[in-house]
Amino acid sequence: MKPKHQRFTLVLLALAAIFGASGLALSALKDEAAFFYAPSDVTRDVPVGRAVRLGGMVVEGSLARAADGVTQQFRVTDGKAQVPVSFAGIAPDLFREGSGVVAEGSFAKDGSFVATNLLAKHDERYMPPQMASAMPGAPGRKTETLER
Repeated sequence: MKPKHQRFTLVLLALAAIFGASGLALSALKDEAAFFYAPSDVTRDVPVGRAVRLGGMVVEGSLARAADGVTQQFRVTDGKAQVPVSFAGIAPDLFREGSGVVAEGSFAKDGSFVATNLLAKHDERYMPPQMASAMPGAPGRKTETLER
């Protein structure tokens, strides 16, 4: 075999190895990716049973705890729409009504959200960038001016 053909064969093998490794990495990460939804996005077709994140503010007066002491139901809003959420587990210390939350879980067929994990915001002024752009007048938006 001529050196020119050997180089061509090596280049083809290297490209095949790169594409193979990329394909394996993408297939491994496919199940780990979670998309972010705001409550107003839920009016569109949402994937039932697929791992996603739902972010927004916990509606005042909507938090209800079940008799078992572990299950909680509440509603999440972005100022435009609300989504009912149920969570069975220990909520973070910062989780409360009127605070921001990102719930990880999946949507049920009835449009409610079943959370497997709750992430509470760490500061009253913090808001995920997606929520800050979705909610007019939100504390995390850059429209406010700082006074000295």
